[in-house]
Amino acid sequence: MTDLVIRPAAPGDRAGWEKLFVAYGEFYRVAVTVGTLETVWGWIHDPDHVVEALVAERGGALVGLAYYRAMPSPLRGATLGFLDDLYVDPAARGAGVGEALLARLAEIAAERGWRCVRWIAADDNYRARTLYDRAAAKTGWNMYEMAVGAG
Repeated sequence: MTDLVIRPAAPGDRAGWEKLFVAYGEFYRVAVTVGTLETVWGWIHDPDHVVEALVAERGGALVGLAYYRAMPSPLRGATLGFLDDLYVDPAARGAGVGEALLARLAEIAAERGWRCVRWIAADDNYRARTLYDRAAAKTGWNMYEMAVGAG
């Protein structure tokens, strides 16, 4: 794993990032449109946008990605971190890529003074949940989603 590099996404990563992002969408059966690609690529390169991205690079190729952001917690009067998405190319799974992305995110959280990092996982994503069970404590919260308007 010594050739694995975890770093912020860079402008020259577009092709490798796009391949991973589209595959991530396919995994969750979400059609990733050209508009979505443009929007998210713009977000992660806009220093004023809350979403940030890490990529995992091995041998000159991107093999994983993670999106994260600050998340205020009013009840705690503190800022936490939130991991929106983590995806590892199937060919690179089992080689510590997901662990390395989470470890770098933990370092970022510590640097920024975030008390913790939270995320959600699909109930049937057993492989990812195995990693998450090793890296973090599962909470007792359920997630709800309220649809609003067209969009």
